[in-house]
Amino acid sequence: MTEDLDHRFSSLTWDQIKILDQVLAEVIPIHGRGNFPTLDVKPKDIIHVVKEQLIEKQINVRDIRLNGSTASHILVKQNGTSYKDLDIIFGVELPSELEFQVVKEAVLNCLLDFLPKCVNKEKITAQTMKDAYVQKMVKVSTDHDRWSLISLSNNSGKNVELKFVNSLRRQFEFSVDSFQIILDSILNVYRATDCKLTEDSHPTVIAESMYGDFNEAMDHLKYKLISTRNPEEIRGGGLLKYSNLLVRDFKPADEAEIKSLERYMCSRFFIDFPDVAEQQRKIESYLRNHFIGEEKSKYDYLMTLRGVVNESTVCLMGHERRQTLNMITILALKVLGEQNIIPNAANVTCYYQPAPYISDRNFSNYYIAHGQPPIIYQPYPFHIQMQSSMV
Repeated sequence: MTEDLDHRFSSLTWDQIKILDQVLAEVIPIHGRGNFPTLDVKPKDIIHVVKEQLIEKQINVRDIRLNGSTASHILVKQNGTSYKDLDIIFGVELPSELEFQVVKEAVLNCLLDFLPKCVNKEKITAQTMKDAYVQKMVKVSTDHDRWSLISLSNNSGKNVELKFVNSLRRQFEFSVDSFQIILDSILNVYRATDCKLTEDSHPTVIAESMYGDFNEAMDHLKYKLISTRNPEEIRGGGLLKYSNLLVRDFKPADEAEIKSLERYMCSRFFIDFPDVAEQQRKIESYLRNHFIGEEKSKYDYLMTLRGVVNESTVCLMGHERRQTLNMITILALKVLGEQNIIPNAANVTCYYQPAPYISDRNFSNYYIAHGQPPIIYQPYPFHIQMQSSMV
């Protein structure tokens, strides 16, 4: 292993391994739609069953990793990091469309094992299990990226996300979410019935930072700093994640670089979601998936996002930019309405449309309440589409 590769890896401490064991042994309910029962699933159990099914179907499994916010929570629990989705990566070979289909069927068939014993499983098909327990499925097959995702439903937002990756150019957005914990060594302990995890007898568990420098990424996580590399590779959703970090009191590691990063992220967001209706659907989907149980944070998040878009958008025509700002403002006001909160008038700038007979050129058509930074609403056309299903 070269010195550069060494910088990417670190071994977990015993305390971190104990937290990892707790995460993998926690019972997570997978909620069924309609009359389908809730499945009580331990991550270590579903990982084992899925791996066995893949091997039986001749799918090569390179390794299995815990990814993203869950890995960050395990590495630095004391600074208040939390996680919702349990993001598990299976490194697999997907040379053709056939392997994608085999992986999907293997996962859906595995879910049958977690149904209560009283359920007659003979007539339950893979399609039935998909309709009952899968929140979303994604397949990406391009020259550079070949992977699929199966997300299992949890009503409290703690979805079990099984990702099957042949290749993926960009596996992180920011250094603080770049960690992956390689699970194979601890999974082998679970399979050996006579082995127990103790401080004196536990496997070496390795974590990797896809950011490239493990210690630097750990410092960013400990001190809640925002940094990344090759920002031009971050897809449009990076802007939403960045705003989420800001609202959770993360600060830029480099104030000068962050302005360039913001412009990159805004530009990519509008490239990926060019229409204001698409932008609204994406933002609403992000709120649903990342703020379950945190309803009071939605308004702060939206106004933080609005501030970034307002300050750093350079790729839009003026009216397009105003449409997006208006859309975010209306979403923020809608959030307040849902919580029966009336915004402080000292923070609002109201624009008035004068009557047609007002011809005095000195007439001022707006009033600014002084004292605090304003929330601005401008009377430009916009459309609100209420979405009842997830994008």
